[in-house]
This record gives sequence, C-alpha cells and structure tokens, in this order.
Amino acid sequence: MSRGLDEGLISTTVAQNSFIGEFDLKADYLTSSERANRLSNITSMVHIGSIPGALFAFVLCEKIGLLWSMRQLCLLWLAGVIIVITSAGNLGQLYAGRFVMGLGIGQAGVVAPTYLAEIAPAHVRGMLVSMFAMSEYVGIMIGYFSAWGASLHIPNTTARQWIIPQSIQVIVAGLLILSSFLCEESPRFLGKTGHWDKANLALGNLWGLPVDNPEVVMEIQGMQTQLSTDYTSSMRGSWFKTVKELLTVRDNQRRILFVISSQVLAQWSGANSLTTYAPELFSLFGIGGQPEKLFVTAVFGAVKFIASLLCAVFLIDHFGRKRSLLSGIALQQVSMLYIAIFLTVRSALSADESESMKRAAIASIVFIYIVGIGWAMGWNSIQYLINAEIFPLQVRSAGSSLLMTFHYVNRYGLSKAVPSMLLENALQPKGTFWFFSAMTFFGLLWTGLLLPETAGQTLEETNTLFS
Repeated sequence: MSRGLDEGLISTTVAQNSFIGEFDLKADYLTSSERANRLSNITSMVHIGSIPGALFAFVLCEKIGLLWSMRQLCLLWLAGVIIVITSAGNLGQLYAGRFVMGLGIGQAGVVAPTYLAEIAPAHVRGMLVSMFAMSEYVGIMIGYFSAWGASLHIPNTTARQWIIPQSIQVIVAGLLILSSFLCEESPRFLGKTGHWDKANLALGNLWGLPVDNPEVVMEIQGMQTQLSTDYTSSMRGSWFKTVKELLTVRDNQRRILFVISSQVLAQWSGANSLTTYAPELFSLFGIGGQPEKLFVTAVFGAVKFIASLLCAVFLIDHFGRKRSLLSGIALQQVSMLYIAIFLTVRSALSADESESMKRAAIASIVFIYIVGIGWAMGWNSIQYLINAEIFPLQVRSAGSSLLMTFHYVNRYGLSKAVPSMLLENALQPKGTFWFFSAMTFFGLLWTGLLLPETAGQTLEETNTLFS
C-alpha cells in the first residue's frame, strides 16, 4: 500500500498546476528533454531510495525480525513524507524526502511478502500474497481519487492542492505501526533464532489451532528439517554466510536467474509506467483538462483494484499461478498491440479530428483499462509470490532482498526512461507501445515454457521444483 499510495499520488501530483508551478516543471528556461528529466527525477527518486532499502531489509529481517523491520520502515516512510510536504518549492529537499520515503517503501516489498508466505497455510498462501499485491491498488486508488478531489475543491494557486493528498501517507504509516502490535512474529524467524516454543505458539495463534494440532506439528517439523541441514547449521549470526550460500550454491543460482528474468519481463512490459504516468498518457487519446484527466486516471485505479481483488480471491490458488499469469499476459498483449497500432495509424494519417479516429481513441482508453486488468491478474501478484515461494528458508530473506533490489532498479530505469521515450526525437508514443508489446510477448513465452505450478504446496515443497 505504501508504494501504491506513492505511485497514485506522485503520478497525479506532477500533473497538478500548483505543483508544476512551485517546482518549475514546465519552465521556459528548460528544454523539452530537461523538463522530461526533471519530471522523471521526481517520480523515480523513491525507486532510487528503494534500492538500498531492499538490501537493508535483509539485514534487519535477519537481526531484528520481520515485525520490527515493518515498524522501522513505516517510520522511515513517514519521515520522508514530512520532508516532502514541507519542501516549499525547494527541489533538493523534495528529492531528499522522496529518497527517504524510498528507503522505507523499498523494505516493504521484501518484508511483507516474506512474512505472509512464512505464516500462511499452503492452500491460502497465494491468496494472502495476492492480497498484499492488491493493497498496492488500494493505495493507488486512494491517491488518484484524493488528487482528483483536491483538483475540484482546492484552488490550483495554493500548495495545499498537492500537500493535503500527500499527507494521507502520514495517517496510513501511523495506522500500520499501531496495528503491527496486534501481529505475531514469523514462526520461521523464531525457529531460525532457536525459539521453537515461541514459534510453535505463534503458528498456533496465527492458524487458530492448538499447538499440538497435527497441522501445526507437521509445519514446525518441516521447518526444523530444512534448518537442520549441514550447510545451515552454522548460519546463525552471520549474514555473510547467508549471502555466500545464496550466491554460490548451484540451485540458488538457478533460482536467482529465474526470478531476475521474471522481473525484467514484468517491469518492461509497460503496465507500471501506465500507472506512474497515467494522466500524461491519457492525454494522448484526447482527454483534456486537469479534472477530466485525473478522473479518468482515478477510474483506472479503481479498475485495477477490483481486478486484483477478484484475482486474489478466486484465481491465484484455485485457477493456479501459471494459468492466471498466462491469462493476464494475454490480455496485456492484445491491449498493447491495439494501442501501438492505433498510435501508428494516427501518426501516419494525421487525422486526429475524424469521428472514426475519435472512436478508436476511446477504444484505446478502454484497452489501457484492460492492460490494468491483465497486470492485476498476472504479473502484479506472481512477481511477489514467486520471490517468496522458491527460496529455501535459510536464504529466503536474502533472496527476496536481492530480487526486490533488482525490481526497484528496473522500476527506476522504467520511470526514468518513459518520459524520454515518449519524446518526438526518441521512440515517440507509438514506438514506446510497440516496445511494451514486444516485451509482453516475451513474457508470454517465458510463462508458457518455464514457470512451474506451485499452488497448494508447502514452502518446503516448492523449493524442490527448483533443485
């Protein structure tokens, strides 16, 4: 939700006239490439902070546990937001605040999926991790609609038009810190640190079962078996040994290559850039006026939220990981192809005002919504679920941290590149969508040929699929 709120708010904030004027996003003294560079710097600074944040999460998860890691990342996120909303036109302070926000948000992508995967029964693990992915769209939707409301009711001559929506993050971070004290620590973390009695009790409380229930006993025994292997017996207290284990064992190398390829294909398929730059992209299809663009963008967020909710509840565990991802990518592929063809034809004919071209533009807006649906059904949930499922317990935090670091590197590269890709002297909008379409196709091949089905299996069983 932290990342969703940031994406929803920053994508609409940079389209607010009050913010544009305060930070000179369209100043006459800037060239078109300099404007694109300033815009991408602002939107991507959270991703830059998320890179060290994701790496830092591994050390914290190993040393202080997942619950305390969550609390401190919320404090970092909250501090960054305060720095941003008090920047008062100071571009350097704005960058610094968004970087600090990234340090917290980057950790969330490691801590939350790992925690959920470690506490969940096998038959609902996919749903719970998908609910985490869905919460990103809760944040996006709140961000979109709050910015749209602010554009309607607060004058664009005052900074309050963008500060008030941004301040929502302070409330959410505070509520998350307080609610964390109602949670149990991960039983697997407690087991790794030798507190098996506490692990047993925590798992029983989480599952609503007595500690001597056969399901609880079997799960604890599975954890103990995995932790009792020779090469993990001396791990405790040494993060260096954990990293060495992750990078030098052949099975783990195979896992790393697998999830790295999934991240490249997922991020560069373009769906996240539609979220980050939604108001600007909707203007390509004739949506004019700030309130109109923000409203269409807010509806886009609602569509993605509903699609991700339905996927989490009805698809990911019952329909299976592989079929859900194939279905979602197929929807993305058709949609990206249509948009690319439309932009190419419109560019060639220069007939923007004809009735048929207007109808085709409306269809393009619909297909952008379908891209959001496909992403919510497929990559959005699977990219977190794969990361949390395939690594053995002894290197799970390290593997998730490494992969989320790579995830944020890709997110930074994408958010930094898209404004420049859209320029007339670069790929232009048509070439950008052709690129996204090609990457989506490669993702379809990757899923069909390489992705195994892990639904319904324990975390220990999923590890054998990559051994």
